[in-house]
Amino acid sequence: MGRARLFLLLALLTLTGFVTTLDNTVINVALPTVQRELGLTVTDLEWVASSYVLSFGALLLPAGRLTDLLGRRPVVAAGIVVFTAASAAAAVADGGGTLIAARTVQGVGAALVIPASLAVVAADLPAHRRSTAVGLWTAALAVALALGPVVGGFVTERWSWSWVFALNVPLGVLALLLVPAIPARACAGSPRRRGAGGTSGTGPGSGEPVRGGLDLPGVCWSVLSLYLLTYGLVRGGEHGFGAAPVPLCLGVAAFAACVFVVVEARAERPLVDLRLLRDRFLTGGVLAQMLWGIGVNGVFFFTALYLQRILGFSPTRAGLAFLPLAGALLLCTPLAERAARTLGAHVSIAAGLGLVALGLLYVSGTGLGAGYWDVQPGLLLIGVGSALTTPLTVRSLVRVPQARTGMATGLLSAAREVSGVFGVVLVGVVLTRRERTELRGGADPRGAFLEGYDLGLRLAACCVLAGALVTLLTLHRRGRHRRVVARGRVRVATK
Repeated sequence: MGRARLFLLLALLTLTGFVTTLDNTVINVALPTVQRELGLTVTDLEWVASSYVLSFGALLLPAGRLTDLLGRRPVVAAGIVVFTAASAAAAVADGGGTLIAARTVQGVGAALVIPASLAVVAADLPAHRRSTAVGLWTAALAVALALGPVVGGFVTERWSWSWVFALNVPLGVLALLLVPAIPARACAGSPRRRGAGGTSGTGPGSGEPVRGGLDLPGVCWSVLSLYLLTYGLVRGGEHGFGAAPVPLCLGVAAFAACVFVVVEARAERPLVDLRLLRDRFLTGGVLAQMLWGIGVNGVFFFTALYLQRILGFSPTRAGLAFLPLAGALLLCTPLAERAARTLGAHVSIAAGLGLVALGLLYVSGTGLGAGYWDVQPGLLLIGVGSALTTPLTVRSLVRVPQARTGMATGLLSAAREVSGVFGVVLVGVVLTRRERTELRGGADPRGAFLEGYDLGLRLAACCVLAGALVTLLTLHRRGRHRRVVARGRVRVATK
């Protein structure tokens, strides 16, 4: 792969990761203005905020399978077109129903883009460039999370809330122009010759492409399970897990997940080949991804509240406080692959997760009188540690056949998305309960919030440390066999 194509491909991956993540947070600051101008109810406003993440999270598994069936370039292109068109529709929406529908379709486009983009990393980039690509992509996500409130507030104050969505259109067009940088490959349904890098037969360990169509029963049960799980977590985090219909949603989601497993085990061409989960690299990577996501997403969401409610930061300054974290992640990513080669990927990734946990503990102890620079050491530790974890995606997919990279990246993407929602909910529940206990005990509101915030971040640190343990146990290579090729004469050992 030439340098020009590599540069364009990295630009595409970074841009799509940035835009799809930014759209999840940029609307929050603009919601009061949207409610006032469109005359929305509180329920309407909740759907405007959550419809994107609901459709996004629910469709990641089917999107991964479509990537294997149709090819990476067509799915990325289709996702960008859908996302951009829906953004334009959201920008001109004149009512709550239109805006909610447009946000839902945006999530569909993002769900197509993300697994296909990660499949490009796993299947199309040179091996020594994959961790760099994942690092750039992760840094783009971090910058988007940090800049979401800043961009949303600036655009809403200076122009109009509709520009929050309209800005996606030129970015989407630019991303579409970069799509030809993805190498054109035969789709997963095409035959592959023996000796061309694959093995005869089919199965998770085979190089043979997957044939067949989309598993519609699997799609239905997976979408139902992920949609209701995500909705239940979001709704429960806002209104409590005893509020209707949260228990019903979570119960049906669990039932649908069980049915999905049974259906996939019997399907001839499943949406998710359950045999892939026998691969400890992939299973360990999914678990570690979830545990990391729980910790880091809790930091972004509740540290932003801490900076504004306790330290008195403006929304813009609170968002800018996270930029050094993203910068550290970006600058340290090139070191991640070197550390993985020197220490072993399982050790370097675990060390990165350990640094993230240490950063969480540091931030949790900054207190009431902290300033901008007081929180930076902890945030920088989180950035450096997250950089060291960037080989996690590549290592998780190391034994996945190329014909199933979309399926596997769909699993990883779904794990990351659900863990992000679960992280915010988990830390939020712990924070709220501790805050209420402190208030009943006579503490002042700022001190009560801080007590809950500290406890929530310490719990998040424990989750990340558990991810480090999972990494050490599952991602190391066992029993390396080195073949010695005799050159020149063959020496025969005799007694």
